[in-house]
Amino acid sequence: MISTLDKSEEKVVLVSVCRQGQAEAQTLEYLDELEFLAHTAGGKTLKRFIQKLEYPDPRTYVGKGKLEEVTSFVKLNGISIVIFDDELSPSQLRNIEKLVGCKVLDRTTLILDIFASRARTAQARTQVELAQYQYLLPRLTRMWTHLEKQRGGIGMRGPGETEIETDRRVIRDKLSKLKEKLREIDKQNLTRRKSRENIVRVALVGYTNVGKSTIMNLLSKSDVFAENKLFATLDTTVRKVVYGSTPFLLSDTVGFIRKLPHNLVESFKSTLDEVREADVLLHVVDVSHPNFEDQIDVVNQTLADIGAADKKVLMVFNKLDAYKYVEKDADDLTPASKENIPLEELKRTWMAKVHGACVFISAAKGINISELREKLTQLVGEKHQLLYPQNRTAD
Repeated sequence: MISTLDKSEEKVVLVSVCRQGQAEAQTLEYLDELEFLAHTAGGKTLKRFIQKLEYPDPRTYVGKGKLEEVTSFVKLNGISIVIFDDELSPSQLRNIEKLVGCKVLDRTTLILDIFASRARTAQARTQVELAQYQYLLPRLTRMWTHLEKQRGGIGMRGPGETEIETDRRVIRDKLSKLKEKLREIDKQNLTRRKSRENIVRVALVGYTNVGKSTIMNLLSKSDVFAENKLFATLDTTVRKVVYGSTPFLLSDTVGFIRKLPHNLVESFKSTLDEVREADVLLHVVDVSHPNFEDQIDVVNQTLADIGAADKKVLMVFNKLDAYKYVEKDADDLTPASKENIPLEELKRTWMAKVHGACVFISAAKGINISELREKLTQLVGEKHQLLYPQNRTAD
């Protein structure tokens, strides 16, 4: 399928609903992430629109007045894309596009677009294409607006619906072929994984853009693509590493994110086999992010969803160099937040919470990498002796 966004920078506005019971700060954080997604896809955000509603409007997501405000801004500023921070229904997409008069995307379409632009291997391309078609199938009707005048009444019989049904059949056939192609790729991957028996497997997991690929490069001395954009890594990279006398396989996997489209999770399950079949997980966290604990929860939930919640985990708190501590005034009675907790206190808290299975590093600055290697070597050694006692290595 063709990528949704033109890769030259396009003018974008973002729209979100702050639901009942949702803090405004959380809504702003979601929009920060949506803006980063838009930037990754090649868009420049000019304005954000937020409306407080009990729940999104079933016809236009936001209320009529707010949508008129968005439409006015779009026309005055030459906006090419309006992006909504939730998945929109086919009818919502159709209604909104009629009013705003420009391209409308939802969060799911945007993420699918980024995945499409980042996929490099046959497996990743097939997985993304499968997710795109699964998302597209129930939304075909809005693509046939040029046939509206030819439609009949009640059941809308006529040429337009004939075209839609034909297209649905084409897409269903395409979906069947893509699923079969993925099954073949999975068989090849299973054979490849079986050839790695008797060696401990370690997988890097974490929220997107936390520095997994940079850590992969440091630990394996490889050259994995890394940049400050979301979903820089889609294709699983596996490298053999030897510390001391015990070898292990280290894999870098796709980053997780809030509201990750269900179709993508389903499509990428085979890629996430590296996580499911790993013996040890390095859960990488951006400790400088103001809501890193929420990101940890998202990753843990995703691990549970794919059946990988029972793994031995080493928490790796990365970006230590970017951690900011703002000391509170003595007479400030507001509750302590992450920004005003000293780093040493944060370390003690998490070491107690995960029973010491954590390390604080800066991959970019090379801080505490030797400690990370030591803890990883210990974990791998323990796991190797547990799994393969007949192949115990010398101390």
